[in-house]
Amino acid sequence: MTYLHGFELISDRTIPELNTRARMWRHVRSGAQLLSLENDDENKVFGITFATPPTDSTGVAHIMEHSVLCGSRKYPVKEPFVELLKGSLKTFLNAMTFSDKTVYPVASQNTQDLYNLADVYLDAVFYPNITPFTLKQEGWHFELEDLDGPLTYKGVVFNEMKGAYSDPEGLLYRRVEQSLLPDTIYGVDSGGDPAEIPNLTYEQFKAFHERYYHPSNALIYFYGDDDPEERLRFLDNYLKDFERQEIALPDGQQPPFPEPRRVVYHYASGDSDDAGRSMITVNWVVGDVLNTDDTLALSVLSHILIGTPASPLRKALIDSGLGEDLVGGGMEMDVRQVYFSTGLKGVAQENVDRVETLLLDTLKSLADEGIDPEMVEASMNTLEFSLRENNTGSYPRGLILMLRALRTWLYGGDPVVPLAFEARLATLKERLEANPRFFEDMIRRHFLDNSHRVTVIMEPDPELGAQLEARERARLDEIRAGMSEDELRRVQEEMQTLKRMQETPDPPEALATIPSLKLEDLDPKIKTIPCEEVKLAETTTLYHDLFTNGIVYLDLGFDMYSLPQDYLPYVNLFSRALLETGTAELDYVKLAQRIGRKTGGIHPAAFTSALPHDPAGVAWLFLRGKATVENTGELLAIMRDVLLTARLDNRERFRQLVLEEKADQEASLVPGGHGVVASRLRSRFTTADWAAEQMGGVDYLFFLRRLVDQIENDWPSVQATLEAMRDLLLNRHAMIANVTLDRAGWDEVRPALEDFLGGLPAGERSLQTWEPPQIIGDEGLVIPAQVNYVGKAGNLYDLGYAFDGSVLVITNFLRATWLWERVRVHGGAYGGFCSFDRRSGVFSYVSYRDPNLLDTLSVYDQTGRFLRELDLPQDELVKGIVGAIGNLDAYQLPDAKGFTSLVRYLLGETDEERQRMRDEVLGTTLEDFKQFGEVLEELADVGQVVVAGGADAIARANEERDNFLRITKVL
Repeated sequence: MTYLHGFELISDRTIPELNTRARMWRHVRSGAQLLSLENDDENKVFGITFATPPTDSTGVAHIMEHSVLCGSRKYPVKEPFVELLKGSLKTFLNAMTFSDKTVYPVASQNTQDLYNLADVYLDAVFYPNITPFTLKQEGWHFELEDLDGPLTYKGVVFNEMKGAYSDPEGLLYRRVEQSLLPDTIYGVDSGGDPAEIPNLTYEQFKAFHERYYHPSNALIYFYGDDDPEERLRFLDNYLKDFERQEIALPDGQQPPFPEPRRVVYHYASGDSDDAGRSMITVNWVVGDVLNTDDTLALSVLSHILIGTPASPLRKALIDSGLGEDLVGGGMEMDVRQVYFSTGLKGVAQENVDRVETLLLDTLKSLADEGIDPEMVEASMNTLEFSLRENNTGSYPRGLILMLRALRTWLYGGDPVVPLAFEARLATLKERLEANPRFFEDMIRRHFLDNSHRVTVIMEPDPELGAQLEARERARLDEIRAGMSEDELRRVQEEMQTLKRMQETPDPPEALATIPSLKLEDLDPKIKTIPCEEVKLAETTTLYHDLFTNGIVYLDLGFDMYSLPQDYLPYVNLFSRALLETGTAELDYVKLAQRIGRKTGGIHPAAFTSALPHDPAGVAWLFLRGKATVENTGELLAIMRDVLLTARLDNRERFRQLVLEEKADQEASLVPGGHGVVASRLRSRFTTADWAAEQMGGVDYLFFLRRLVDQIENDWPSVQATLEAMRDLLLNRHAMIANVTLDRAGWDEVRPALEDFLGGLPAGERSLQTWEPPQIIGDEGLVIPAQVNYVGKAGNLYDLGYAFDGSVLVITNFLRATWLWERVRVHGGAYGGFCSFDRRSGVFSYVSYRDPNLLDTLSVYDQTGRFLRELDLPQDELVKGIVGAIGNLDAYQLPDAKGFTSLVRYLLGETDEERQRMRDEVLGTTLEDFKQFGEVLEELADVGQVVVAGGADAIARANEERDNFLRITKVL
């Protein structure tokens, strides 16, 4: 047995498919487990996870996640988490509460920075300063402004979960899990039900930490290219002071149901005309997460059934016309017992039973008659391509691998098995070869013959929102009536004490304890991306010589300024129609299968941006595809077919796409309200942002609702528009191609790409002028939410501001100090943000899941004065500079680097300009903050406001401020 720095080695293996050495260690004294993954990835990750099984829906696990990051033994400041946000090169920094665990991960490309982050997190989880006032701030507390006034609730998690419970699809997910696993920890809400959160006492809160936040219950994780021995030495400094304990954890397994069940729930809707807005899912418990061979097969089965437009269960549901779009997440793996969920949303109540029958009948037909072998091949290839590519987008690869490992590790299983996919993939292929009806048999076993099934129906209720508010009001009034005058005064005193604590700045000596990098630790030079510009078949082509592990990433761009502005709302639908209506030779099912069998996927993406002092800016539509170099010919052949022969005359399929888009837009209004508000605001200032609103904002939703009727009553004009768009966009003289690949692969791909481009139409490049309507006046968007999203914005260039890189430091600082403290900590919102678009000059504020409206606008308007009066110590200024550099140097995978370089080309951004901006960031002074404050004071007077929230909240704001909001009913 190997012993090192207090750890004993449990296992030592290699994972060739990840080019990683995996060593499992156990800390002898404390019992903590460590999974140490060693490889050459510079984007390093640390994480610590605790099993945190809830026993009720008070949200204790979720509130604890927030609270441990509010100061600790070694770092006695109010918000160490925020200090890290201000002054770190982090590539990830957050914490997450799941149904059964709480995860604290960080990531950085800088080794010292990673260990700084890990040190703060370890001290936070093991030695937090969780006082009764921590619970009041992060969880819930009573507010009483006036001794004769009403009692109210406030708290960050309380308002966060009010927002979560306003999201019908998020609520459906919770109800599904609770209905399938009612007698387990999953039968309650670890995030917290707003009606239950105020039942949480400080004694329960403190006991929860004492019970579960111990090294014996800790699963610790390191990943990347840092010194593996230093990991052990570093951890031992924390773990050596703890003795091993036995921590009893619930089994988490639900006994199987003897027969299927059906439950009906309701969600708060915003309109009495809700007859077609029910949701229904059919849900099964299908397996044990520790059976990793089965979970891999179940992942493929889920993709076969609902993963693409070609998937037979998805197609049957959509083609039925019984609903507008799919709902339900498919296979859920982050629980003890894996479950499958799918169904439809936008269903008329009289059709709910028909959806359930159709779903079960389709599964029976697939089990009896068989699955199309090409669908199986496509899903198998899609899964294998995804595993081998290991493309985790903007998330660090090590973070995603940690979450994957936790699926088994949390329950005593081997964490390496979910990561080492080659053996399991080979086993699955062998099982499929031995039994061609393998997946059909899985359908019969896991679905048709499985009585552990629940049908969950969510029905809209336009009165429920008011009823919930009335219940909360009645509860508070009853509590208030039972309080003596002394007790009421005590509530006020505690509220004032909390406010004083929140407003009292941390002493300099406490802030100095937070580890931070110095300016000399930062690279003064920008990071560059290789880019070569060539002409292939008269088409501008950019090539980026980057290692991609044998995968070619190809982006084809089409200049949207080739289109009249009336066509803009069709862009997303048009791009989907290219890939989802079929071609001259293949229907859309066979096309989707072909894409799945031969490529790593093709998807559309729109990009719009203003240019400095040119609000028209740029607007491009992209088709983004990827494949192995060997399959480049197939990728290009598919792209040729969809561009030249897509069936834009497929009325029924196009109608389905419109309904799906409409349903998705409506579903995103509440959970993504801050994005809705931000888009609506920006659209007032630049043509490019107005175009983005037409293609994805509230205006787009209104267009989709009209389009549904137009397809029914005037399809020829819709089809004519789509055909005209193809003719206008498909012009290789107005296109751009973008390729990311290593040099050897490029030499192989280039001739094929040139031949492909030469086969596309060529014509004169003729660009349109768009003239957006002028919109003035503040606006209130009415949505069915118990919380608000509050925005304000203006164009700083119009106010005389000249861009300087220091604004990146200032906005980063504002987000982590003033807005965090005033909007989140004091105001109780889940988030408050600001951003500056250096290309357009637009500065915007927006809040997220906010109980306030006018108070938040007041905070925005005080921001300029805050900056002007700011006294910022040099070390705090350095933190802000470090954080801004970290944002500039965000880690990117090769495909993202190639696309970033493309965007810089389209915007005319040179490396010289980027270096100048970096120099300005590094040279930021306190005077820059004060000068920017003067500009924001001007913005307070001329900025425009858009808010989204419930009708009552907007009405109350209008009563207090002379009807300043023009009301737009969205949902």
